[in-house]
Amino acid sequence: MPKKPPVSDYYDVRRDASGERYIAVNVSGLALLQNPLLNKTTAFTPQERRELGLEGLIPPHISTFEEQKERTYRSYRKIGNDLEKHEYLRALQDRNEVLFYAVLEDHLEEMLPIIYTPTVGEAVKNYSSNYRYARGFTVSTEDIGRVDEMLENVSVNDVRMIVATDSSAILGIGDQGFGGMAISIGKLSLYTAAGGLGPDKTLPVELDVGTNRKDLIEDPLYLGLHRERISGPEYDEFLDTFVEAVAARYPKAIIQWEDFSRGTAFRVLERYRKVVPSFNDDIQGTGAMALAGLLRAAHIKGQYLADQVFAVVGAGAAGIGVASAIRQGLEMEGFSPQEASARVFVVDRYGLLMEDQPDLEVQQMPFVRRRSDLQGWHYAGEYPNLNEVITNARVTALLGFTGVPGLFTQTDIMAMLKNTSRPIVFPLSNPSSHVEAQPIDLIHWTRGAAIVASGSPFPPVEYKGQFYPIGQGNNAFIFPGLGFGAVTARAREITDNMIVAAALTLAEYTAAYPGHVYPPISELRELSVKIAVKVARQAILDGVCAQRSVRNLSDDQLEEVIRERAWSPQYLPLRRAER
Repeated sequence: MPKKPPVSDYYDVRRDASGERYIAVNVSGLALLQNPLLNKTTAFTPQERRELGLEGLIPPHISTFEEQKERTYRSYRKIGNDLEKHEYLRALQDRNEVLFYAVLEDHLEEMLPIIYTPTVGEAVKNYSSNYRYARGFTVSTEDIGRVDEMLENVSVNDVRMIVATDSSAILGIGDQGFGGMAISIGKLSLYTAAGGLGPDKTLPVELDVGTNRKDLIEDPLYLGLHRERISGPEYDEFLDTFVEAVAARYPKAIIQWEDFSRGTAFRVLERYRKVVPSFNDDIQGTGAMALAGLLRAAHIKGQYLADQVFAVVGAGAAGIGVASAIRQGLEMEGFSPQEASARVFVVDRYGLLMEDQPDLEVQQMPFVRRRSDLQGWHYAGEYPNLNEVITNARVTALLGFTGVPGLFTQTDIMAMLKNTSRPIVFPLSNPSSHVEAQPIDLIHWTRGAAIVASGSPFPPVEYKGQFYPIGQGNNAFIFPGLGFGAVTARAREITDNMIVAAALTLAEYTAAYPGHVYPPISELRELSVKIAVKVARQAILDGVCAQRSVRNLSDDQLEEVIRERAWSPQYLPLRRAER
């Protein structure tokens, strides 16, 4: 069987003698209409219809782009169920990517919760039952020996950003097997809509290493491997083979590792971050997002990060990533590493992380406490629980990454009020059904004193005639700009300093919105440009910038380059390629 031709055999973006950009295509008729990167549905011009064999295949009326967007949005608004809205937008993306991104860009604040958190969690759980159209790349343990050959079937040749997941720890809902592909697709949609990365430069990847969910294995309609997850050396060999094949096929690509289980997430990041440019959004993206929000929250209090004492609840990838980011932020404000660590208390299932607890993992060790550290503390059990940590450590900022709804109680929050007049409370677990405390409760319990951010969107809370904004601690504030900045610089490595640059830029940008810990979602595209500039600059300073043409540019010149290179949803003329 002949190989599927690469994308360059389907189309090529060129300029004519006058300098106008157009797409030269080698497909026509139904094959053209079935390519979402090329399909204009009802907007093909009369010349395109004649030249490309489309006459009689589409309605006679030639729609304007505005008409298409209006028709699409009206249909979207008729749908009452969020999951059905998600599926509608995904079907649009599979049919006409330019139109999908144009509608998404026009209504980003409204649609972000639909294509990403919290609705994407439901899409993940229903991925097998709702599967309709092939998108992305899947490699399983049954065919890993042929991954290089399989990558040749992917019909894009210049991938710059890959989101890869093994689906072992999706959001707050755990092992989802093959369904994690929905997360990779959703993330990359935001790289394009918010970050400006062209859709033909992205590739969602599902690493199907099995699932430990018995219900999935026994479900005949489940589309992933019907076997338990591999682990140990077999798992490492699987990922080694994948990374090697990706580096060969797409040497300019960055890999974002997504939703790996807590121990595996850190191990994978450290194993590959200097092999291929890569980062883990759950660890580093969440850390940067939380650090930016905490910097703004401290400013709202008229204080600094260094004036706070932090309790991070949940010692998984996100929790430890955030604890590490807080420590880094404290060091930026003049603390020694030891002094910074002393301000951060990590609480997990047994209570405060202690050196004699079972199952401690390598990445948790910097935050483990010794018995001698707790002199003068009063606690009843073997390890201090959350309320005892709040009371004894005099915690002023509380962050949750547990996925346990209602974990933060009124008693805990009242204990914080004894330590500070304005407690910072960030229940950041996703989806919204797994949030550690409802924002409305936090505002009412503290009589409007709490500074609140949550992982999913919540409306402002009214209390005694005043409205209190609830910040949305969304990683989408970080990763689109981080990724586009790294792509612009062709970064050989995603350094810690690049992550911090993204966090500081987010905090600085939010300063334009007094009383808010995060900016409006509507600012996402502009924010991402600013983050991309600072990330590219940091890549240059760190000596990991491989793009020589940007190394000597000023920040203003870098911003100009980034704005010029950012993809925007618009139709280009299609012409038949000369044979």
